[in-house]
Amino acid sequence: MRIVAGKFRGRKILDSTDKKTRPLKDLVKESIFNVIVHSKKFDLNLENSTILDLFSGVGSFGLEALSRAADSVIFIENYPVSLSILKKNIENLNLGKRCKIVEKDILKDLNFNIFKKKFNIIFLDPPFKEKNICYLLMKIFESKILDKDGIIIIHRNHKESDEFPEELEILEEKKYGLSKILFCKF
Repeated sequence: MRIVAGKFRGRKILDSTDKKTRPLKDLVKESIFNVIVHSKKFDLNLENSTILDLFSGVGSFGLEALSRAADSVIFIENYPVSLSILKKNIENLNLGKRCKIVEKDILKDLNFNIFKKKFNIIFLDPPFKEKNICYLLMKIFESKILDKDGIIIIHRNHKESDEFPEELEILEEKKYGLSKILFCKF
């Protein structure tokens, strides 16, 4: 796995060999950022943006965003194997001042009201078997942590048919192999 573009372009990032994790493929990651930069369906400037990376794993999405001039990323992860690799990746890229890691179970222990800022991008990459997506999106909606022009990006299996809150508007949907990427807003 590597950083696709920006300041750290071509730099490798450590990945887990644990079969319980599913890394965000470079092609999918590159496609997501192409949509962020070029889509006419939303107006978002990646530079200087604040990002919340939920189920962040080893940090592939958030680190890519920082390489492309995002201002800061808050990573939320609680799986010990992924956490140790995420910390090493942040250290290897010397990005500690632009990142924060919250070691909590998103569905059970995380109160979104702890965040004292609004996010331009919320990236949601739960395990494909996770079924509580609607609940999580409602927690995000109720806490009002998404900026008025912000987007939520959801990574799911292309075969999944999740239920979403009626407040959520799907702006764009893309499929890449086994992945389905949804670009949404409230």
